[in-house]
This record gives sequence, structure tokens and C-alpha cells, in this order.
Amino acid sequence: LHLVALNLPFSGDMRADFQCFQQAQLAGLTSTYRAFLSSHLQDLATVVRKTDRYHLPIVNLKGETLFNNWESIFNGNGGQFNVHVPIYSFDGRNVMTDPSWPQKVMWHGSTANGIRLVSNYCEAWHTADVGATGQASPLKTGKLLDQKIYSCSNQFIVLCIENSFVSDPQG
Repeated sequence: LHLVALNLPFSGDMRADFQCFQQAQLAGLTSTYRAFLSSHLQDLATVVRKTDRYHLPIVNLKGETLFNNWESIFNGNGGQFNVHVPIYSFDGRNVMTDPSWPQKVMWHGSTANGIRLVSNYCEAWHTADVGATGQASPLKTGKLLDQKIYSCSNQFIVLCIENSFVSDPQG
């Protein structure tokens, strides 16, 4: 499953799932992409369907492995990844080196185990108010789920995870 960044940083007021879907389509990717964020409807840990959580590696846009599988992101170590494996945007830029993302911080709105933090997800990602807060991770820590609180007015990296959702009534 590919983990890819949106082409620009966003404040806490974003239509992230739509942006992920749209930018993946524009990049010619055929799978469905969802925001790597907890929302008012769903914890981050459950964004990828159960059948894909254990056996598929999480890779960057060029196929380089970031995590052995989805579950390994949420084992309590904060989503530790190899900082030498770049995270690319849909248009192929490395978010850690490209100046389009001056702050190398990523929104997630979750605990280290991928559970939504209702007090820290920018009112379900609907506000960029300076007084509202969101949970985010400075990527220089080598963690996707480091636990830092920032004002929703900040413009940070937003990641998208490939999620070829197929309706399963047994789900």
C-alpha cells in the first residue's frame, strides 16, 4: 500500500479524503486513497481494511518500504520509520527536502496507537482557527505518530494511504 503526501501543505481546515482522491486520480493512480488522519467517523488505525492490514508492506511512491505492514505503524512506538526512505508527494517531490513544505510536520489527529483524539483534530479537520489544536508529528523524529500539539492555523504535511476499498458486508 502506498503512503503519499498531498502536493501542498494544509492547515486544519481541509477536505483531506477528497484531496487524496483527487490528487491520486490526477497522478494517474488507479487505487483509492484516503487521508492518513483520524476523523470524526473513523480512527486512523482502521482506515485500511482488515484484510490488508497484516500482509501488505507500506511503501512510498517509488515502492521503497516504509513499514512492514499497516499494523506495525500502530504498535505503540509512534510509527517509527526509516528516515532515509523518502516520503514523496503525488507529484514526486520529497516532502523532507522540498521547500514547499517549510515545516516538516505532519497532521494525524491520533494517539500513538492510531485512535482519534477528539480534542486535537482541528474540529474534525474543519477549522484553521489559531485557537484550535491538532495532533501532529515532526517527521525529523522518524515517527509518523509522534505526539505534539499545534495550532490548526499551521500549514503541515498531509499524507494519504492507498485503500482500494471493496464493500464487504461481513466487514
